[in-house]
Amino acid sequence: MRKVTYSMGVSLDGYIVGPDGGFDWTDPDEELFRFITDEFRGVGCHLMGRRLYETMLYWETAEQDPSLDDTMREWAGLWNPLPKVVFSTTLTAVRGRARLASGGPAEEIERLRAEPGEGEIAIGGATLAAAVAEAGLIDEYRARIHPVLLGGGIPFFPRGERRVDLELAETRTFPTGVVHLRHIVIR
Repeated sequence: MRKVTYSMGVSLDGYIVGPDGGFDWTDPDEELFRFITDEFRGVGCHLMGRRLYETMLYWETAEQDPSLDDTMREWAGLWNPLPKVVFSTTLTAVRGRARLASGGPAEEIERLRAEPGEGEIAIGGATLAAAVAEAGLIDEYRARIHPVLLGGGIPFFPRGERRVDLELAETRTFPTGVVHLRHIVIR
């Protein structure tokens, strides 16, 4: 069965964006970007909300940007052909290899797990991740902890009242002070 993963940059105090909506503090250096790219090779489908979809639209045409370096071209080469499912109540159309979700997150994940295919089902965006976590469908949490305190914003972890036991599966510290933590949900 395809596993469902939730991976994002997060502040030390647990937020993926600050109170002002900014996330410029997550800009990766070359080593971290390579790590993220390598991790992304295991993704077979990406589920995201509208805000993340709109943020990632740049990558749909990034290969045409003459200032793009080889590492970023490689990322674009992985991102563009990847099937994506966008959850939105306001969008009427999406571009590239994306499609609008026809059901809720649980139904979409069930459908994707039933289809032939390989690779993880990656979740992007805290609101969507909260709904998927509430349904008990996240198999792995992957947090890249950045050395910054934001004091508020959108939290990485859902604020539900459900306990989730985790097993630490991997850690890695980067020279910039970013710490990668990969936890597997214990069922």
